[in-house]
Amino acid sequence: MRFEGKTAIITAAGAGIGRATADIMVAEGATVVAVEIDEARLEKMSAELAGASGTVIGRCIDALDEAQVKALVAETEAAHGGVDILVNAVGGSTIVDNPQAVIEDLTFEEWQKLIDFNLNATFLFCNAVVPAMKRTGGGKIVNLSSIAGRGLSGKSSAAYAAAKGGIIAFTRKISTELGPSGINVNAIAPSLTLTERLMPHWEKRSAEDQAAEIEAVPLKRIPKAIDQARVVAFLASQDADFVTGLTIDVTGGLS
Repeated sequence: MRFEGKTAIITAAGAGIGRATADIMVAEGATVVAVEIDEARLEKMSAELAGASGTVIGRCIDALDEAQVKALVAETEAAHGGVDILVNAVGGSTIVDNPQAVIEDLTFEEWQKLIDFNLNATFLFCNAVVPAMKRTGGGKIVNLSSIAGRGLSGKSSAAYAAAKGGIIAFTRKISTELGPSGINVNAIAPSLTLTERLMPHWEKRSAEDQAAEIEAVPLKRIPKAIDQARVVAFLASQDADFVTGLTIDVTGGLS
């Protein structure tokens, strides 16, 4: 029960890595404030996790809206006495029509959309949560980057790579700012992961293309959301009390 008595805010908690992380934390006793823009996902999540050791509190807000983010954090602190854990899971490349666009085909509008979507929510939640964590003497922040941020994804645009590289740099920088306050800040950098959002894209690929993708991974499989969430949960737990400023590549050995 690593998270008994802990309050965690998890963004994009209704699906994918955010949902898998929430499942682990609720099972291990956490009160999870699940941030999601899709109300139906929150209702489904609450129903499926009813009876677990912890509690799910669904909050349908726009994670890119500063006023809504600040209000949600203030409400959580007032209701629960603080925020122990923040998991920033908002992000992705499929919000544009061609997530694999090469630089000459990438429009400025697409660039801005990908940068904003993948960086702004992480900044807004960190900005709002840090004062609350300082008031209680510390906390854990885990951000979601991508191997695209290492320049290691041939199937992602430069905009997505720049945004996820920004998450890595942001994580490292604020870890040095916040370490003296007892706040650990880390990130994970997943490879292609078979979440609900990416499964349709995976299924459209040819059998040969899928086989080649699997063959490139030393562990010979494509990860699921739970594979990523287990590492997030480690970084959010006391097991990682002396780990900060780190981005862990969760890739099955792909490099």
